[in-house]
Amino acid sequence: MSEPIVLGIESTCDETAAAVVQGRNLLGNVVASSMDEHARYGGVIPEIASRAHAEAFMPVVNQALADAGLELGDVDAIAVSAGPGLAGCLAVGVSGAKALAWAANKPLYGINHVIGHIAVTQLQFGPFPEDTLALIVSGGHTSLLHVQDVARHVDVVGTTLDDAAGECFDKVARLLGFPYPGGPHIDRHAQLGDPHAIRVPQGLTQGNAGRQHPYDFSFSGVKTAVARWVEQQQAQGRPVPVDDVCASLADSVASVLARKAMAGCEQFGSKTLIVGGGFSANSQLRAKLLEAGAEHGVDVRIPQLKLCTDNGAMVAMLGVNLVEAGVAPSSPNFPIDSAMPMDRIVMD
Repeated sequence: MSEPIVLGIESTCDETAAAVVQGRNLLGNVVASSMDEHARYGGVIPEIASRAHAEAFMPVVNQALADAGLELGDVDAIAVSAGPGLAGCLAVGVSGAKALAWAANKPLYGINHVIGHIAVTQLQFGPFPEDTLALIVSGGHTSLLHVQDVARHVDVVGTTLDDAAGECFDKVARLLGFPYPGGPHIDRHAQLGDPHAIRVPQGLTQGNAGRQHPYDFSFSGVKTAVARWVEQQQAQGRPVPVDDVCASLADSVASVLARKAMAGCEQFGSKTLIVGGGFSANSQLRAKLLEAGAEHGVDVRIPQLKLCTDNGAMVAMLGVNLVEAGVAPSSPNFPIDSAMPMDRIVMD
């Protein structure tokens, strides 16, 4: 069998994206973002995002196919993010993908877009070795997953108990007066500051809570500690050293993520750590994970920046894995699942 060609469609939040992948080759990859429309509100407005998806859907799909030099009839299957995500946004992408699949008589896979963040690294690094661990860090999810078979079997090792790493950054960014999205602003300022200037707690690593949740994540206390420190500075009329605040926060979060990821690798005998999700674009986290990987003999695979944020390539790549594994397509009337669990790879 020749390498399958899959069209991937993504619409979980504020990116409308489509891509075409053949085997492990990315043939076309187009992303339209509505982020600028949300910036004035300080966060994503689901209704605005859903309308933007409806407007961008066909132009993005057509452009991805054109860039690949293909027509819809040339693809072997279509994959679309069915969850987790914003319900209205998911509905636009899934409805559009169902219409395309029906019109072209193509099999359709409703996939878990978080697992797509794992699959996309194959475009850069090739197949997964056995006993691979994956660290997913995005705006809404911080998860540690054990990947036995990316198309059939993924187990949850650790998950977010409250604020994810991205949420923590966004909330502190708002406190510091940065525009939405705040993560890139914290990243830039952190590169100029002293990571040890402020004592920032390392969430869920100490005492009984740390022992009971060795691989889980909690960043709400980190956010609160930084907020209180900033408020104290302001109450005493002292200037807030923004660069140092950002550097100390970034170092704390990156240290926890790296520490728990390496502990998980040791527990499962994993010599490979896949990193994915929008927050994996953070420069402090990338550096800390690569440093920890070198120290522990773990091959840390972090995708290039354009494949970190939500995109169609990750959906298409997971679709290729499903086709190659002989997994049955989703039923024509499969639902969206805005809270799709991490161990569910594809909708029935």
